[in-house]
Amino acid sequence: MNFHTPPAVHVEHVKLNVSNLEHSIEFYTKTLGFSLLDKNDQSASLTADGETSLISLHQPENAKPKGRTSGLYHFAILLPERSDLAAITLQLAHKNIRFGSADHLVSEALYLNDPDGNGIEIYIDRPAEEWSWKNGRVDMTTDPLDFEDLLKSFDPNTQWDGMPAGTVMGHLHLHVGNIGDAVKFYTDGLGLEIVCDLAGQAMFMSTEKYHHHIAVNIWNGIGAPAPDENSVGLNHYVLRYPDETSRDTAVSRLEETGFNVTREDGRIFSADPSGSRVELAF
Repeated sequence: MNFHTPPAVHVEHVKLNVSNLEHSIEFYTKTLGFSLLDKNDQSASLTADGETSLISLHQPENAKPKGRTSGLYHFAILLPERSDLAAITLQLAHKNIRFGSADHLVSEALYLNDPDGNGIEIYIDRPAEEWSWKNGRVDMTTDPLDFEDLLKSFDPNTQWDGMPAGTVMGHLHLHVGNIGDAVKFYTDGLGLEIVCDLAGQAMFMSTEKYHHHIAVNIWNGIGAPAPDENSVGLNHYVLRYPDETSRDTAVSRLEETGFNVTREDGRIFSADPSGSRVELAF
């Protein structure tokens, strides 16, 4: 099962506000290995395959630093192979980039920040048949990553050549001010299902029984305020539906549930109760 193609509803693209466009471009291309797809004075688009934009960067006027607000916790880049994760582990070490790591049972992951403190996860999935499910909930935890075993998958005769073409946006994890209100938006509105509950502190939601396409947490505090419009962090993200009918059904659910939906130049947007904006696309 490919959890990032139809019929799965999945996060396809993330747009970030940054304080210094050139500095951010250098980080995402020279350190993480993305390629520049297009660029203007205020924005840039990044790709792994030369065709599909996974991340776009925007420098707003008078960009403000990241605060203890709702919004982006991290976006997650999903690599095709375990050897790719091993390769970027060595790349980050070579670049003297500080990063964390974890084994989540369903996946193996690295964690780091971009120059503005925007959280990034880079991970690979274990085969879905190895995931453990009980009563509709998937078993996830945070264990130490076995780097010795991971690096066995790396071929020392190969050279780092940037993000592999099969890289996709794997999932998105957000800070929210209220778990219940957020879950209502993402389940009753957008149509995701809860697949993991961390004692009411974080909720993981997905379609097609993925371990999560979107997660939310209250780790920045209950009632955490929304960031300023020109703050660094999440500008918006694109949630891809399989077809126009399923997208329009989600729009109807949002409106019937009381959430605001706007239409801008043929694009449809909404925002969760904590202010994180989503574009509903197909």
